[in-house]
Amino acid sequence: MAPESMNGLPTAVLIVWVMCALGWGAVYLTLRRGLRGPARGPALFTHTLTPASTILLCSLVGFGSLQSVIVLTAEWWALLLVTGLRPERLVAAGGLGRLAAWAAAAAAGTLLAGHLVL
Repeated sequence: MAPESMNGLPTAVLIVWVMCALGWGAVYLTLRRGLRGPARGPALFTHTLTPASTILLCSLVGFGSLQSVIVLTAEWWALLLVTGLRPERLVAAGGLGRLAAWAAAAAAGTLLAGHLVL
């Protein structure tokens, strides 16, 4: 049985952080493996900046860090699910249907995780 909290931090929050880090890493690896050409550098650069910019934005606003991490986690895992571990498919030919599926999966994941964690 999992502990209720770890040094005062709820276990559910730790799980969200770990899932977020794993999702970020999986998207990074698949982008690195799959993208070629001039789009590769900017895509990897912006993906690398996403966690830091999210933390900075939440600290400037003053709240919402956990909610933002939940949203990012849902988005990254939905991206991997919808594109079949090939994120470049999201903008490839016929990508509008995948984009809609990604948005729907990310929204559903965010709502589900929000209800479980918050």
